[in-house]
Parts: sequence; C-alpha cells; structure tokens
Amino acid sequence: MAAGAAALTPVLPPVPARAAAGPRKITLSKVSSNFEREPLVRPFGFKGSYMREIWQTAAYLESGSGAHGIGLCSQSVLWSDASVFAKHSESGGNALMYAMTERALQILRGQTFTAPEELLEAVLPEVHAYGQRITAHPALRRTFALNALVGVDSAAWLLYAKENGIATFDDLIPPVYRAALAHRHERVAGIPLMAYTIPVEEIKASADAGYFFMKIKIGQPGTQAEMLEKDKARLTAIHQAIGHLKTPHTATGALPYYFDANGRYEKKETLLELLDHARRLGAFDQIAIIEEPFAEELDIEVGDIPVRLAADESAHTVEDAIVRMQMGYKAMALKPIAKTLSMSLRIARAAHERQVPCFCADLTVNPVLIEWNKNVAARLAPFPGLGRLGLLESNGHQNYRNWDAMLGYHPRRDAPWTRVRQGVYELGTDFYRSSGGIFEPMPHYEAMFAQA
Repeated sequence: MAAGAAALTPVLPPVPARAAAGPRKITLSKVSSNFEREPLVRPFGFKGSYMREIWQTAAYLESGSGAHGIGLCSQSVLWSDASVFAKHSESGGNALMYAMTERALQILRGQTFTAPEELLEAVLPEVHAYGQRITAHPALRRTFALNALVGVDSAAWLLYAKENGIATFDDLIPPVYRAALAHRHERVAGIPLMAYTIPVEEIKASADAGYFFMKIKIGQPGTQAEMLEKDKARLTAIHQAIGHLKTPHTATGALPYYFDANGRYEKKETLLELLDHARRLGAFDQIAIIEEPFAEELDIEVGDIPVRLAADESAHTVEDAIVRMQMGYKAMALKPIAKTLSMSLRIARAAHERQVPCFCADLTVNPVLIEWNKNVAARLAPFPGLGRLGLLESNGHQNYRNWDAMLGYHPRRDAPWTRVRQGVYELGTDFYRSSGGIFEPMPHYEAMFAQA
C-alpha cells in the first residue's frame, strides 16, 4: 500500500441500487454521423510509424420516442491496424474507418434493442466484413472494426440511459459486470505518454511536475537489431534522468516504468536482451508493465518472462483476452474508448474472474472520452504495488494542437477532476454524482446534428 494510503477517509457516496424495472424496448428511428479533423502538435510516433492528425467522429442515434444519444470516437488507424495505415494515406485510412461507422449506423436504423451490448453483437461481424472489403485487407484486425464502433456503442448506452431513467454510471453498469467495477477510488493516477519524439528533458519535466507513472513507447523504427539498440539507449537516458526520483504512490517509493512496444518485438530473446540491459542499469525492478511486446500472430507464450506483461490491441474481444491470459499475460489494458464500453466490460469481467489486474489505456482521445475511460478506471481494483489508486492513461493534452478548444466542448470543463494535479486525478463526490459529465448535454456536438 502506498505511503499515507491508510489515512484516507472515504468520502464518496454509496453505489446506488439499480432500478428494479426491466429495460424498455428501444427502436432506432433515426441515425446520423459527422466528424472533425484535429491536428497534432507534432508527428506522433509508435508502431514504427507516425501520425499527424486524429479524426473525431460522432454517431447519432434517435429512438421512436424522440430521445437521442450522441457518442464520440477518436479514430486511430495506426493503433488498430498498422497495415491499413501503411497502405493508405493518413486521410484515406481515416476515411475507411469512418465509412465503417456510417455502415454500422445504416445497419442499425429500424432495429430494436433492450441492452446496448445487443447492438454490438448485431453489427460487429458485418462491419468487420465490410471493412475487409473496403480496405482490400482480408486479415483486417477486429480492433479496427471495434474502434469504428466506439461512438455507435456509447451513443447506444446514452440512449439506453435516457429511455430507462438512468443518470449515473453506477446505475448504467449491468449487474453481471459490477464485481469487476466494485471500487470507487478517490484518486486515479494520470499516465502521460512519451512517444519516440518526446525529448528526455520533457520526461524529466513531467516527473518534476508530479507525474510518476509514465507510458514510454519502445519498439522504435528500424530492423530488430536497430530497434533494440535504440530502445536500450532510450531506457538508459530515461533511467539516468528520472530513475533516482521518489514518489509516495508506490510501495517502494521508486517511479514505475511502463513500456509499450505495440507488437514490435519478433522474438522473446530480443525482449530478454532489453531486460538484461535494464538489470545492468539497475532499472529492472522499476519495470511495472511491458505492454504488447509481440505481434499477436506470433503466439508466443510469455509466462516465463520475469516482468508483468499486459495485453492491449491483441485482446480484441473477450475470447481473445482469455487466450492472452492463458498465454501468461498478467494485466489487461482496457480501452472503452477504443474497443467499445460493451466489449471492455466483458474483458474486465473475465480478468476479474481470473484475478488479472486491469487499467485503462488511452488512444489519444478527446476530453469527453477521457471521462468514459475514467469512469471505468475509477472502479477497477487497485493496480498491484500502487495502494489505493486506479490507473488511467490520458495523453491528449500533450498531443492535440487545439486541446484547450477541445476541452471547451466538455460539459463540465471547469470541474477540478478534469485535470491532473501532481500526477493524479482527484475525484470525489462530485465526480461520482455527475459520472464525469457524460450524461450531460454537449452543445458543440449537438450542433453537429442540428439537422439530424
């Protein structure tokens, strides 16, 4: 447990009881979509490539009663399928994903549902197949389709909430998933992302500002030998800059290292070489997580690797996540903002049943989507070694050129829990009562559908 954690006094309201009445049948009478292009501060490097903008798409679902929900999505073609990113222009890849969102909406027009998960089950196979056709890529990763469906899924959850009189995230969670989301943290660690191009001086400045759990991209461009040498040099520079710093949030007092390779390592031996280098540096014991070291098609058993490995994009669905846990992965990176809330709840439940810890990873999403992730991160069991803290990656403030304007679209933009202070989001009663503002009107996005 972190220093001082035992002295915390719970101040949060109790989890409210779910309404006893059964859910209403909801028929989708009207659908629509729209998008905005948001430029990045600088080329954002991972998976051996760089992206320069992120499309913010919005999905609109309206029921026969006239109620509607608007769901948002920050697209990431490079994350969800790097081969599509490589084969097309950046705008072309984004247009293909957006076409899949629109296709899902057209499928759903006129459909009736009683639970949002039903809609995901109904459209995912067809949308994935459609994506395989329009990308001319038979091996299209399912995360590409799930990323395209994030806005559709969250719009369904919001419409479902309106139709059933649900006003809090606690009431929104179906009972079958509640054991996996039973905690209510007062604080959630804010994890910034340090991509290839982030100078070590900026990493040091983040640590000096109170950030203590940072996600660092490894698996740099080049051959496997070139990648390994670059990663060794990066680890050396980072450890020399921040390895000596202390934090009150970990059991050891040392800053934990969180490395994300995005599947760039092709052999276990190469990763073990990096770990041997970490031992020589004295950095090994600070490695808390290495995420997605190997490409999923390699099917490498990882139970014998002496660090906690986390699955992210390889755990497309709950079935994939279970396979990864059987292969020795000891953490799950949940992404309600990239794989849909519906699928993420299923993965969280499967991990909870197997006592595998979870945390919420970012996709460089907009401020409103951060709250969807935060609602989940705030309720997950504490991550090992961190005491009473949830974990939430959020790096949009580092990467969007127009971040301040985007924050202005947040319905609770001035709430203290929208910003990281000394490395953590301080939550509390207002956050839980408002559910991060996700149920509140969003005028900027409503205006996108003024003629819907």
